[in-house]
Amino acid sequence: MKRTLMLMGLYSVVCFTSCTEKTEAKEEKVKFLVTSPLQKDTTLVKEYVAQIHSIQHIELRALEKGYLQKIFVDEGQSVKKGQLMFQIMPMIYQAELKKSQAEANYVNLEYQNTKRLADNNVVSKNELALAEAKYDKAKAEVSLAQTHLQFTTIKAPFDGIMDHFQGRLGSLVDEGDLLTTLSDNSKMWVYFNVPEAEYLAYKAHAKSDSGIHVKLLMANNEVFQQPGIVQTIEADFNNETGNIAFRATFPNPKGLLRNGETGSVLMTTPMKNALIVPQKATFEVLEKKFVYVVDKNNVVHQREVTVSAEMPDLYIVKGLGAGDKIMLEGIRKVKDGDKIEFAYQDPKTVISHLKVYSE
Repeated sequence: MKRTLMLMGLYSVVCFTSCTEKTEAKEEKVKFLVTSPLQKDTTLVKEYVAQIHSIQHIELRALEKGYLQKIFVDEGQSVKKGQLMFQIMPMIYQAELKKSQAEANYVNLEYQNTKRLADNNVVSKNELALAEAKYDKAKAEVSLAQTHLQFTTIKAPFDGIMDHFQGRLGSLVDEGDLLTTLSDNSKMWVYFNVPEAEYLAYKAHAKSDSGIHVKLLMANNEVFQQPGIVQTIEADFNNETGNIAFRATFPNPKGLLRNGETGSVLMTTPMKNALIVPQKATFEVLEKKFVYVVDKNNVVHQREVTVSAEMPDLYIVKGLGAGDKIMLEGIRKVKDGDKIEFAYQDPKTVISHLKVYSE
C-alpha cells in the first residue's frame, strides 16, 4: 500500500512538472517582438544612372576637297584655340587666288581709266557705274578665293582634346569628310532621368537662385572629387517612361572625366519627420505593403502602408503614427484579429542594428 502511494505521488510530480514545462514553452512560443516606427529627420540618397558628355564636343570635317598634306597634331593630344591641326593641299586654291587677284587688278585699271574719262565728261555716269560694278565683282572673287584657300587649313576652334583620326596623311578627302572630333572637357554635362514624383519633390526643395548639389559615382564605384550642380531641366516629360531629363554640370580640372563615360548621379533629399520602419516588419499582398499593428487589447490588425522611399533594410512609410505598435517578427505566424503576447523593443535600438542615413 505504501509502495502504491509512493508511485502515485511520484507520478503526480512528474505530470505536474511536465505540464508546467509545456505551459511555459507554450507561453514562450507565442511571445512576439514588437516595436514602433522611428520618427526623425533624415536624408535620402537616391541614385540615377547617368551619361557623361563634354561641355563641347564637335566633329572636325574637311571644307574643301584635296589630299591631306600635313597633320600637325596627334590623337589624344591637348590643343589650344587657334592651333593648326590639318593642312589640305592648297596649290589649286593658291592658283585660283592669284588668278582672281590678276583679274581684279585688270578690272581696277579699267575702272580708273573710266573714272578719269567720266570726270572729263567723255563717258556717261552709267558707264562709270558699270565699270565700278565690275571692279566690285572682281574684288568679291578675290575674297572668295581667299576663303577657299583658308579652308585648306583647319585650326582648333577651342581648347580641347583630339580624338581618333578618320583620315591619314596623304589620303584624299572630299568636302564634308570627317577628320576627327574635338572635346572640351574643362566642364562635363551629366544627364540623368528623374521620375515625376521625385521631380516634384526636387522642385519643392530647390531654391530659386541656385540648383541642388549632387555627386557623381564613377564606373569604378568611387565618388568623383568635384561636386556638381543641377542647372538645367528639360521642358517635357517622356510619356513612355514618365521621366524628365536633368543636366548637372561638374567641373573637371584634372581631366579625369571624358566624353561618353557612364556613372550614377547621387542626389541627397532631406526628409522631415520621416516614419522609418524595418523592411522585415512589412509583408506584401497583391503588390501592396502591409504591417501588423497591435492595439491596446494586444490584438493584431493588418494595415496597408505606402512606401515613400527605400533605404538598405528600411522603408520610409506613410499610413502609420509614431505611437503605433507594429510586429517586428513572427508576422507569418499570425493572422488579422489574433491576440498575442509580446515584448516591446525601442525603435532606436531596432534601427541601430540596421542601416539608416540620418542627420
